Amino acid sequence: MVSLDKYIVRTTLKSFALVLVTLTGVIWVTQALREIDLMTSQGQTILTFLGLTSLAIPVLLLIIAPIALMIAVSHTLTKLAGDSEVIVMNAAGLSPLQLLRPFLYATLTVAIIITLLGAYIAPSAMRKLKGWDAEITADILTHVLKPGRFVELSKNLTVRIRERGPGGLLLGIFIDDRRDPKERVSIIADHGTVLKNKDGSFLVLSEGHLERLESSHRDPTMITFGQYAFDMSKFAQHNGNISYGTRERYLWDLNPPENDPAPGQYRAEFHDRLTAPIYALAFAIVVFSFLGSPRTTRQSHNFSMVCAILLVFGVRMAGFTFSVLSVKNQWAAPAQYLLLAVTVAASLWIITTGKVIEPPAALTEALDRAMKAVRQFNAGSLFRLGKGRA
Repeated sequence: MVSLDKYIVRTTLKSFALVLVTLTGVIWVTQALREIDLMTSQGQTILTFLGLTSLAIPVLLLIIAPIALMIAVSHTLTKLAGDSEVIVMNAAGLSPLQLLRPFLYATLTVAIIITLLGAYIAPSAMRKLKGWDAEITADILTHVLKPGRFVELSKNLTVRIRERGPGGLLLGIFIDDRRDPKERVSIIADHGTVLKNKDGSFLVLSEGHLERLESSHRDPTMITFGQYAFDMSKFAQHNGNISYGTRERYLWDLNPPENDPAPGQYRAEFHDRLTAPIYALAFAIVVFSFLGSPRTTRQSHNFSMVCAILLVFGVRMAGFTFSVLSVKNQWAAPAQYLLLAVTVAASLWIITTGKVIEPPAALTEALDRAMKAVRQFNAGSLFRLGKGRA
């Protein structure tokens, strides 16, 4: 690798790292604020809160990294064009493909990082997140439930205790369980204790009654009990048998289980991870095809940049569409690869032929007339304002 290649690769990767950290930080903060109730309602520490929310960062990087690379390549090419370095390189006999080479080196580095994230790092982080969340949930009944407060342990599961007694005794227990859409269960017990064993986590209730209202029945069923074990392991998933979804599975483990009701989810997730590094390559080549050609100051650099951004945005939106369609349609997955192949091929054709993307002459003239009219209007307004003050 020659010194020029090293310079461009170093500049691109530095810009990529800066943009990646900035975008990830902003998005992570917005996601973390949604989980702030982890500390407020469930009594967890700030370290637990930061640890849990940080485990989602590898998943964010999979989406942000190709965009960050596009911005980095655009910044590097703009810097080279602003210093007239692209024109000097072209005059020295450097072909567009030779100038593209260091950007491909940087893109290859980013693609390897994205592949590792999608194949192992992101699923591993999501597995740890799910297990950690299960541990926190399993400890909620014994440590976190605060007397007199209604706490929503999960969606449609609310628990309240009146007070705590000695020896871990819970007094005045109320449970509202609507997790099953076919029925609603309400339980009121005088007292209860938490029991954990190899079979799971249970809330053993004493001296109470249970009311079950099924959607197919008009009247509820009332049961009075001396003791009743409410199975919390189904909620907490802390019995060691945590089921992993598509996001928690490694790339080589994305095979749908037998009799799975939605096998298309695994297919869509598998192809999403395979295409993630290809998107990085496509975005870098697209940006270079619009901004990598030598141009004079009279040629519109901003117009080419806007076109590159719009094309990248369109390709990514089309990719998301094909990803959603691939859940139910097998043809959508190959269509996503075809989209990327056409995008890369068209961009390489622009690069090899040396075409410069410029706005139409009619559009340029119209913009010039509009800017001239604005300047004349501003000058006239300032003149009248100064005359009025005089």
